[in-house]
Amino acid sequence: MRLGEVRCKSILGHSGISGMDYAVNPYLGCGHACTYCYARFMRRMGHPGEPWGSFVDAKVNAVERLREEAARKPLGKVLLSSVTDAYQPIEKKYQLTRECLVVLLDHGFSVDILTKNDLVLRDLDVIERFDDVEVGLTITSLDDSVRRAFEPGASTIQARLDALKRFSDEGIRTYAFLGPMLPYLSDEHLEDLLNVLADRVGRLIVDRLNIKCGNLPDIRGTLAAHYPDLAPMFEAALASDSDYYKGLRIRVSEMCRDRLIPVDLIL
Repeated sequence: MRLGEVRCKSILGHSGISGMDYAVNPYLGCGHACTYCYARFMRRMGHPGEPWGSFVDAKVNAVERLREEAARKPLGKVLLSSVTDAYQPIEKKYQLTRECLVVLLDHGFSVDILTKNDLVLRDLDVIERFDDVEVGLTITSLDDSVRRAFEPGASTIQARLDALKRFSDEGIRTYAFLGPMLPYLSDEHLEDLLNVLADRVGRLIVDRLNIKCGNLPDIRGTLAAHYPDLAPMFEAALASDSDYYKGLRIRVSEMCRDRLIPVDLIL
């Protein structure tokens, strides 16, 4: 992992994600090194050709820029983060995310946090002071061996589930992002996962695997290394004429309805 420091011209950027007004990305790149990550297009920002997950740059003036921009921009909901993970391991050293949260709190912004790292619990003391805040944890599978294969730098699945429970117990709104749904991997033990989540999240977002961002070679490499027998079925499920995600949508809808879990399906 190559760690660097950069300066950004702006940090409170417009978000194209539904329900979000802004996005704050304190880092460039991500140490979680998820092989399916769609954000690898960010390599064009100074890291062309470098393997995704091999570099992270800290935007060392992010807090300074946020103070200036938050003071003059209209209030809205801020997503932490959209093309990086705000709580990836480097955050332990730089604490840019924590300081950005304090700035957003001081200026009255709403915040939505989405992460794969239980480091987010460190900032419970700041998060609980927001009037409008929601914390989400991404969970691709209940099986931690899937996490080790596809998300080698991220927190364990159990650590993420424990983080959701802690936030829920503290009265903070929570959600789980089940995505990307990896064919024949994410849906295994799915009922068990939903049973665990039922009492610790207010809602679910379920998303399909996006292979339009140059991630397919890395995904194929992960399959070859860890699930070689599954690879043909996995790829067939991604074909335009496959009914895999249509069937999964029906199954997830029924399971969430039975458990009274509100769900937003992007399948």
